[in-house]
Amino acid sequence: MLYYLFEYLDKTFNIPGAGVFQFITFRAAMAVIVSLIISAVFGKRIIAMLLRKQVGETVRDLGLDGQLEKQGTPTMGGIIILASIIIPTLLFAKLENVYILMMLLVTVGLGLVGFVDDYIKVFKKNKEGLAGKFKILGQVIIGLIVGSVLYFNEDVKIRDYETIYTYELQEDGKPGDLIEKQPSNGVKIDGKGLVADMRYYSHDGPSMKTTIPFLKNNEFNYSSLLGFLENPGSIAWIIFIPIVIIIITAVSNGANITDGIDGLATGTSAIIGGALAVFAYISGNVILAQYLNVMYIPGTGELMIFSAAFIGACVGFLWYNAFPAQVFMGDTGSLALGGIIACLAIIIRKELLIPVMCGIFLVENLSVMIQVGYFKYTKRKFGEGRRVFKMAPLHHHYQKLGFHESKIVSRFWVIGMILAIVSVVTLKLR
Repeated sequence: MLYYLFEYLDKTFNIPGAGVFQFITFRAAMAVIVSLIISAVFGKRIIAMLLRKQVGETVRDLGLDGQLEKQGTPTMGGIIILASIIIPTLLFAKLENVYILMMLLVTVGLGLVGFVDDYIKVFKKNKEGLAGKFKILGQVIIGLIVGSVLYFNEDVKIRDYETIYTYELQEDGKPGDLIEKQPSNGVKIDGKGLVADMRYYSHDGPSMKTTIPFLKNNEFNYSSLLGFLENPGSIAWIIFIPIVIIIITAVSNGANITDGIDGLATGTSAIIGGALAVFAYISGNVILAQYLNVMYIPGTGELMIFSAAFIGACVGFLWYNAFPAQVFMGDTGSLALGGIIACLAIIIRKELLIPVMCGIFLVENLSVMIQVGYFKYTKRKFGEGRRVFKMAPLHHHYQKLGFHESKIVSRFWVIGMILAIVSVVTLKLR
């Protein structure tokens, strides 16, 4: 909203400095600051309100050190995160941007699913919370909306490259030796026996292309999976939308599982958000996209503002969520965090980087799957269930080994930073 106000003031009254709101980097910086202020200042009041309403965590005794001391700690603190994301985004982003509207929908939608789950646990005294099938249903609906918008909405555009290389012309007018492959200024030059290279964005429109990390010429078209059909492009949504649903559901649940000890999911999400902010800015900048030879996606630069608010919200929440936690985010926060990360990655076509970028979420998920699968297998075969880890998810395994949760969290953060750096480096490492 402030973007439109200062745009009006700049154009109407030519007020000095009002034009600074035109810069994405300035608005992103403001989004971080406001998000931190909301988290730090209003977070304390929200925690006090949760305490008054006795919205406390019910902790089962799992034999972990210091676990029972967390009994009664306020939960549903994800409200702080959601407010710290939504308010700065409304203030500083262009609200007609389809990607901003989509991210707000994902934030509110998955936050609401998590809120219902927390509400049932806290106020209905049902430890199971929202039934798993309804939780998945909520995630599927959000994924369906996101996938449909990305495929069918006319404002969603990916601009492809078309390249004409520079050849030396022979006497018969046919191209001879290849002179260069570097792009020129986009102008065809005749004369002196040369035809200049020309690289430009050829068309706009729905595209099923995504980026394959670590490979040169690294674009992959989902419609190629339907290559056995006569015209696969016309019905590519059949495969694209389910892929979007699966990714959003998987990453959302991954963040939920990771949220098991103080500050782990919050700090990890902030690190991932930093990498996504870099990708969003580059993808939305025609010059940087061309220089780095990545897909140019008009409008995604605004996502840097959303990402900045996301980072600020996570870091601000750590003020209260770091060990020993004064508040837990609950499913209200964790489901939303995972869904936001997944949606951001899909929009900027970096979803195939998620196993690297969200490596912490992945190993936490895999540890649970391995533990449950091996336990069931050994129970069938030997009549007694056996375990690979002392306890799952993986962070509890290390707690059982005697590591303090602060050490576990800090080491997971370091690994998360390494993975985020590797993800960003893929822009050049091919």
